[in-house]
Amino acid sequence: MHKLLSHKLLILFVISCCFSAHSQVLRKRTTLLMGGRFDISIVAKDSLTAEQNINEVIAEITRIENLISDWKPDSQVSQVNQNAGIKPIKVDREVFELAQRALKLSEITNGGFDVSFAAMDRIWKFDGSMTEMPSAEAIKKSVEKVGYKNIILDSVQSTIFLKLKGMKIGFGALGEGYATDKCRTMMIAKGIEAGIVNGSGDMSTWGKQPNGQPWKIGITNPFKPEKLLAVVPLNQGAVTTSGSYEKFVIFNGKRYSHIINPATGYPATGLCSVTVFGPNAETANGLSTSMMVLGQTEGLLLLQKFPDYSCVMITDNGKVIKSKNFSIKKFKAKL
Repeated sequence: MHKLLSHKLLILFVISCCFSAHSQVLRKRTTLLMGGRFDISIVAKDSLTAEQNINEVIAEITRIENLISDWKPDSQVSQVNQNAGIKPIKVDREVFELAQRALKLSEITNGGFDVSFAAMDRIWKFDGSMTEMPSAEAIKKSVEKVGYKNIILDSVQSTIFLKLKGMKIGFGALGEGYATDKCRTMMIAKGIEAGIVNGSGDMSTWGKQPNGQPWKIGITNPFKPEKLLAVVPLNQGAVTTSGSYEKFVIFNGKRYSHIINPATGYPATGLCSVTVFGPNAETANGLSTSMMVLGQTEGLLLLQKFPDYSCVMITDNGKVIKSKNFSIKKFKAKL
């Protein structure tokens, strides 16, 4: 999965209690899926049941990856990309509806998030090799194939058509959030009372730890990655963090993050971390990524359109900003 727009850093993790209570056990597994790290925690009546359900979660994520990966040539999304400027491609309803939601977010953010970002040229380098900024002409050219307005969705035929040759769509970390939400829904339907599916920092949770306590989610301090910014309790819901503090460049004293604004081709500036809390990880991821791009003022205005979601922002100069509807009690950020 391309991570050009919203490379998800693993800056959320679970602080959990591993002893058994109420005849329940907690089992965990870490694996690589969708181009990133997944941490899966399941609470069940016994170890065998927990391990079997972790297997089912992995199988479900793999199924979704095979549908929407834009780097697997036989996936439906890759078929759409290969036929850009040629013809519409029929996709499963699941893929179509994900594309619909991604396109709607692209419209709401006016391209701050753009599902067609996968066609962006990688002219910015964050590996220490850049010695000067790309030219304005090169930056403009890098996004000439990006443009959500050139995506045609046909709901009746369930087809996706990219109008311009060279266009590409890619769900990136939005797909990881979608996968974690799907797995949570699947596990709840099976009667699994508690767990967490964490896809590279896109986290869907439900239920409680075996000791009856809420899950405790640690958020990394963007200025001291080895330390925590805060620890927050989470029962059922989602939390995602978009961060730029590990990959950035500085030119003329200004910090440019690796998260690129797909509308302009320029890196996002002003914020180094955005954590969003809400009902599902797909939407939370879309919001955290978009808010990084849009910046503090426009980002908070965007969030107001999603009243079930709240956020904590960290600016480049270390200021902690919480949305007005942020309701987690006793939240203390330690920078």
